[in-house]
Amino acid sequence: MPAARSAGLLAAAVLDALLGDPAHCHPVAGFGRSAAALERVSYRPSRRAGAGHAAVLVAVPTLLAARAAGRGSAMRRTVAVAACGWAALGGRSLRRTTSRMADLVDAGDLPAARVLARSLVARRTDTLDGPELTRAALESLAENTADAEAGTLVWCAAAGAPGVVAHRAANTLDAMVGYRSERYDRFGWAAARLDDLLGWPAARACAAATVAAAALTGEDARGALRAWRRDGARHPSPNAGRVEAAFAGALGVTLGGTNDYGGRVEHLPRLGDGPPPDTAALRRAVRLSATASRLLTLAAAVAAWR
Repeated sequence: MPAARSAGLLAAAVLDALLGDPAHCHPVAGFGRSAAALERVSYRPSRRAGAGHAAVLVAVPTLLAARAAGRGSAMRRTVAVAACGWAALGGRSLRRTTSRMADLVDAGDLPAARVLARSLVARRTDTLDGPELTRAALESLAENTADAEAGTLVWCAAAGAPGVVAHRAANTLDAMVGYRSERYDRFGWAAARLDDLLGWPAARACAAATVAAAALTGEDARGALRAWRRDGARHPSPNAGRVEAAFAGALGVTLGGTNDYGGRVEHLPRLGDGPPPDTAALRRAVRLSATASRLLTLAAAVAAWR
C-alpha cells in the first residue's frame, strides 16, 4: 500500500505538470454543482444545517474514494490515487493563469486582466488597477499553492485517495459557503472550520517549502522565514497568512491591504517588507511556487513510501 500510494502521488504530479486540469468533466466542478444543488434544499441560517450540509458533501465522496482505492491490486490502488490526485492538483493551471495576469497588466489590458482575476480571487475585481490586480494574483498564487498543491500532497501521503478527496471537498466547499456574509455566517461555519483544520498541516508544509525554494531560486530565504514567523499569525486565516507571508518575505514585497468582497470590505494586515509587488515580482513568484511544489512532491512521495 505505501508503494502504491507513493507511485500514485508521483503519477498525479506528472499528469498535472504535463496536462494541467482535466479539460472536460472536471470532478471538482461536478462536486461544486452537486454542492450548489444540495444547498438549495439544505440551506437554513444555522450552524446545525451547515454542519449537516458539509458532513454529507465531504463524507460521501471520501467513502467512494476509499472503496475505489481499498480493493483490488496494487496497480488499481495506484491508479485510484493518481486519478484523485490529478483531479485535485491545480498547479500548472494556477501558474499559467498567474503568468497570463502579468502579461495582461504589462500590456495595459486591464479589462481582460479584471476578467481573468475572477478565476483567481473572490474579491471584487471590476475596479482594481494594475498594482492591485498584481497583488491579488500573487496572494492567490501563494494561497492556492498551499490549498491545491500542498494540501493534496500532504493528505495523499497521509491517507491516500480518501485523504485527497476529503481535503479537496472541504476546501471547495469552504470556497462556496465559507464566507462571513449574512447568508453564510452561520451556515458556512462548519465548512470553514473543517477547511481550516485540514489545511493546517499543508499551510505550514508549504511555508517551509517556500523558504527552501527561495534558497534554490535565488530569493530571500531568511526574509521568507522571518516574515512567516513574524507576520503569518496576523492574517485572519490561520493558514493563508503563513504562506502569503513566506512568499512576501522571499520576494521582498508587501502583501495585504483592503479587499472588497461584493460590498463587504476587509482590511487585511500587511505581510512582509518592501514595496507592493510588480509584475516582475509576480513572475518570480510563479517560479518560486513551481520550485516549492517540486520540493513538496518529493517530500510527500518519500513520506508515503515510508
